[in-house]
Amino acid sequence: MLIDAHQHFWRVGENGFSWPTPDLAAIHRDFGPADLAAVAAPLGLAGCVLVQSQPDDRDTDWLLALAADEPRVLGVVGWVDLASPDAPARIAQLSRHPKLRGLRPMLQSLDDDAWIAAPGLDPALDAMVAHGLSLDALVLTRHLPHLLALARRRPELAIVIDHGAKPPIAAGDKDGAWARGIDALAAQPQVFCKLSGLLTEAAPGQGAQALAPYVAHLVATFGPERLMWGSDWPVLNLAGDYGGWLALAKDLSGLTDAADLAALFGGTSRRFYRI
Repeated sequence: MLIDAHQHFWRVGENGFSWPTPDLAAIHRDFGPADLAAVAAPLGLAGCVLVQSQPDDRDTDWLLALAADEPRVLGVVGWVDLASPDAPARIAQLSRHPKLRGLRPMLQSLDDDAWIAAPGLDPALDAMVAHGLSLDALVLTRHLPHLLALARRRPELAIVIDHGAKPPIAAGDKDGAWARGIDALAAQPQVFCKLSGLLTEAAPGQGAQALAPYVAHLVATFGPERLMWGSDWPVLNLAGDYGGWLALAKDLSGLTDAADLAALFGGTSRRFYRI
């Protein structure tokens, strides 16, 4: 059963919307369940994990309300200001929704690269653990040492790295700080990773094969039991299409065993997100 571990819905001008900006014409419009069904249902999509795209409580509330009426949405990853004194209470309130599975601070946009490792976030992280919520880590290479510090300090917190930590595909650096950071995080048993968002990290004209060494590294370090496929749709539309990325991910994974493929394209996300 194909499960998409990472996709988005948004409405331009609503629910705290601030991105994508108008210059990103291919995705600067409303996207909802009918749009996803049009591109993914013919490919056998059984369900998806709906991930926040705006750092705003209104976005999370809207996603949860939408998910309640959408059987294809199996889980929601929302947003909470984890640094707020009110975060534990907000997390407790949100956790009552049956489809909330995790939270995602938008770390790549914060000025402080070490923000996620600050002890001041402990009350919010304690609440996440208490309510069975995981952490989606939207990070770049520079955040990996700080994410590692968090993972070592909080082994009880389930973490998944979004988009393979957006590797430096355009720069062609496959053996530097990104690879070392991924290796260190993969050594932490509670850390998982998403095979998603890679096409948009390649430079124009590089070609799909530029992704190959990065995909190979993620498969080798996490294995299909801790790696899950996601589309990052509709952001994906900036560099490709749903069916094309699905086929490319299958090819580049190098996996041939049916059980491994079933894990990468559905089983691992079901297990991690408890869906």
